[in-house]
Amino acid sequence: MANVLGEENVSLDQLKKKMRDFAEQRGWQPYHTPRNLLLALVGEMGELSEIFQWKGEVERGLPNWKEEEKVHLGEELSDVLLYLIQLSDSCGIDLGQVALRKLQLNAFKYPAHK
Repeated sequence: MANVLGEENVSLDQLKKKMRDFAEQRGWQPYHTPRNLLLALVGEMGELSEIFQWKGEVERGLPNWKEEEKVHLGEELSDVLLYLIQLSDSCGIDLGQVALRKLQLNAFKYPAHK
C-alpha cells in the first residue's frame, strides 16, 4: 500500500534527507544541535507516554481504541522517530547500521536456545 507521499517503503535515509531539507528551508539548522534535538526528543517521548498514561495494559493492535486515538498515537510516534533520526544525523551516526549491529549483539547476548 502506498503511503501519503506515494512511496511504497520509506527508508531512514529518505526520512533523514527530508528532515534535513525541512530544517534547511526554514533556517533551523543552527538550532538543531545534538543537545536541543535530544531535549525535543525527550519532550515528544513525554507526549507519547501521556497517551498510555491512564489506560492500563492495552492489547496488541489496539482493538478497543477509537480511530482518532490511533491517529494521535501515530503522530506522536512519528515525532519521536523524526527527532531520533535528526539526533543521529546531527551526531554523525548511521542509525540503520548501528541498529543492525545492535540486533547482532543482542542475538549473541541472548541466544534463541535460552
